[in-house]
Amino acid sequence: MSSSILVTGGAGYIGSHIVLQLLLGGYKAVVVDNLDNSSEIALKRVKDLAAENGPNLTFNKIDLRDKPALEKLFASEKFDAVIHFAGLKAVGESVEKPLMYYNNNLIGTITLLEVMAAHGCKKLVFSSSATVYGWPKVVPCTEESPVSAMNPYGRTKLFIEEICRDLHLSDSSWKIILLRYFNPVGSHPSGYLGEDPRGIPNNLMPFVQQVAVGRRPALTVFGTDYGTKDGTGVRDFIHVVDLADGYIAALNKLSDPSVGCEVYNLGTGKGTSVLEMVAAFEKASGKKIPLVKASRRPGDAEILYGSTEKAERELNWKAKYGIEEMCRDQWNWASKNPYGYDSTN
Repeated sequence: MSSSILVTGGAGYIGSHIVLQLLLGGYKAVVVDNLDNSSEIALKRVKDLAAENGPNLTFNKIDLRDKPALEKLFASEKFDAVIHFAGLKAVGESVEKPLMYYNNNLIGTITLLEVMAAHGCKKLVFSSSATVYGWPKVVPCTEESPVSAMNPYGRTKLFIEEICRDLHLSDSSWKIILLRYFNPVGSHPSGYLGEDPRGIPNNLMPFVQQVAVGRRPALTVFGTDYGTKDGTGVRDFIHVVDLADGYIAALNKLSDPSVGCEVYNLGTGKGTSVLEMVAAFEKASGKKIPLVKASRRPGDAEILYGSTEKAERELNWKAKYGIEEMCRDQWNWASKNPYGYDSTN
């Protein structure tokens, strides 16, 4: 009997790549998503890419705050574990609409955990974020680095981590892995799955890709006076396929009897500046990306990258791809789907 995994937010950018890896790995994947910032088309494509394993994917349009709907789902199917992605994730929007973020991310998670507990499903992989490191004084960040989120989005991640720790303290039969991942970019090498944000992208690469395909005139670079090699912010970019492999490794780790509530960084362990990333994308795409320089954004850290030694040691996982492959695959997706999942081609 293959394991059945519930993936919340499974129709999103990272979620859809994880679901594909699950199916290819012989798992049964049940996706719950409210389609707020995601597309059902992504799941149709996941099914296609999974070929004969495609039928092992089922989708339920449910908001995690809808407890009766979640109860019904858990009553109808036994889940071996839950991978929890669902949540709002735009830093700027969270500053403008904190209550919306706390309501969606915290109440959704608490409801999910309550229903999991009621049905005896106590294995969880939670998508935390490197945002929890705030503005680190020392890089690379390790799992023991001080945490302090600088915006409501980051705080929801931090609060949920604490909720998970308290839950495990109260009941040691819970097994929880918290994954703090850095900046996921790239797409499935087929160019068939990728990032398709609604509205104005909040992250660098979807914005770059929209400039490259002619949807936007120029890339705005926020902050060119940082104390970095070229004055722009430095981040740890990770290929979304590497990230998906990290989730599978975490899922496997949940069967280790020694796991309680553990935290792992997922990244490449290397910092890349905004301008370096833009140059790599220009090379991969053959397109010039016009730049507009702007002042720093409030809440942005100057340099943020992580140590991945713990994940390498304990999860037996290591990122395989560099920024060349990230940009190559991102361009492959963008050129085939210039308007994301709404593209007619």
